[in-house]
Amino acid sequence: MKSFSSFSRCVTSFVVSLLISFSAISADAEIAKESFKQLSQSLRQLNFNTSFVVVKNNQAEPYHWLHGIIEQSSAEHENEPTTTQSTELEVLALLNGPRRDILRINDTVSYIEPEYAPYSIKAEQIVGPIPTVFGQDVSVLENNYHFVSVGKNRVLGRAAQLIRIVPKDAHRFGYWVWLDQKSSLLLKLAVITNTGKLLEQIQFTHIEVTDTISENLKQLQATELPKVIDVSAQEQNTHLSWQVNWLPDGFTPIKSDRHRMDISKQTVEFMLFNDGLVDISVYVNPSKEKQRAVEFANDGATLVMNQVLNNIEVSVVGKIPSETANKILNSVSFTRQAIIP
Repeated sequence: MKSFSSFSRCVTSFVVSLLISFSAISADAEIAKESFKQLSQSLRQLNFNTSFVVVKNNQAEPYHWLHGIIEQSSAEHENEPTTTQSTELEVLALLNGPRRDILRINDTVSYIEPEYAPYSIKAEQIVGPIPTVFGQDVSVLENNYHFVSVGKNRVLGRAAQLIRIVPKDAHRFGYWVWLDQKSSLLLKLAVITNTGKLLEQIQFTHIEVTDTISENLKQLQATELPKVIDVSAQEQNTHLSWQVNWLPDGFTPIKSDRHRMDISKQTVEFMLFNDGLVDISVYVNPSKEKQRAVEFANDGATLVMNQVLNNIEVSVVGKIPSETANKILNSVSFTRQAIIP
């Protein structure tokens, strides 16, 4: 009887420990999600002037990133109540090499690059080194990632909250995110393998939050952006003569198209997939080679893998493990022999 009583107490203690553990995990996840919610709000609402470097392959790419909001009050007629209109301004500039700037005024994004004449597109966010989901609702990631609040840390001399974005399978990388406790802005981001190897990181070197926008953003507000080009036709899905038969759970098709490469003028077919955080691109194009074994190269966390079969080259590009890319590569099938005009 005494033995049974001891066993019962052990079982009860074990169950209570499990409940406490699950409760702690749930609390950590809620803290992490709330932190990301505050990050999203800060990226949209604060006036900030920051600099950061993207560190990969033992090299550092420096960027300057500015954001601001201008509130303007107006009334159509003298006796009518005034209305407030907000203008959102943003600049992302690569500081090394030829000038590469991305400018945004509300939903107009302009690109200044050496290879092309300046142009604008309609978009609500700038696409750059910082994941665009950070400026949105990160709950879209919950089906494929866990959120874990690890604890406090110190980055750039500022108190920071460390949060881990942990993939639910082995087909993705993990992300460690350090957020400023005062402003909720990003201070550091690291891309980590499931064995803990660091592949790539973004380290902020300067962060300033102000009540008013910077002079650079005032100049942007007065600037006439390049003409908006119509990309709606390009964004429509093109029916292709091949398909990808396997992707990790959660990746959905974003678009497909057929276009000519700017330099080689070679026709290439393209499909883009996304899980909310990561893009995977698959390219298919003709090759002069009859066959070539699988080759790959890494640019930080980004993997490029390709092979040639029957004079057709297939390439997979994305921030994914090599095993994942290889499985996608081998899943591509063709519905007819002549695939590209």
